[in-house]
Amino acid sequence: MVRSRVRSAAAAIAIAVDVSDRQDVLRVSRRWLDRIVRAALRAEGVERAEIGVSLVDDRRIAAVHRRWLGVAGPTDVITFDLSAGVGPQAAGLAGDLVVSTETARRMARAVGWTPHRELAYYVVHGLLHLAGYDDHSPADRRAMRSRERVVMRACGLPAPPRPAGGRLP
Repeated sequence: MVRSRVRSAAAAIAIAVDVSDRQDVLRVSRRWLDRIVRAALRAEGVERAEIGVSLVDDRRIAAVHRRWLGVAGPTDVITFDLSAGVGPQAAGLAGDLVVSTETARRMARAVGWTPHRELAYYVVHGLLHLAGYDDHSPADRRAMRSRERVVMRACGLPAPPRPAGGRLP
């Protein structure tokens, strides 16, 4: 019993979250976002991680989208997996998420919930990509949507208003 307590304390120290807010669209508490990242990582059983979250507007995420993925226009979240070299024994994740608060605000209106919940959903989605989930095929998308629902609840948030197996129209 004592051993697991020590391990939990060490795990808390082994998770680093760095939030960079480079937008003026949505007021976001860094503490709140840090809690979302940590809760999502706990839900995935991740004990070691270094996660960067950059909050940006549509103009900035469109530039990142074009430069790194060759796709024009804004998107919700872009995930950069920096875990190479961490190795499975370390049981750690390393990555950066670039998240558009402007897209979160716009989509929140479309799906009928708050911009902060939409933002949290994007962060969970990006973290699941780092954890190995993908959403390119319909089967992968269904599995990822199912996991997003579980992780959002673990973060104390409702499930995202998305179809279980697909994308929004």
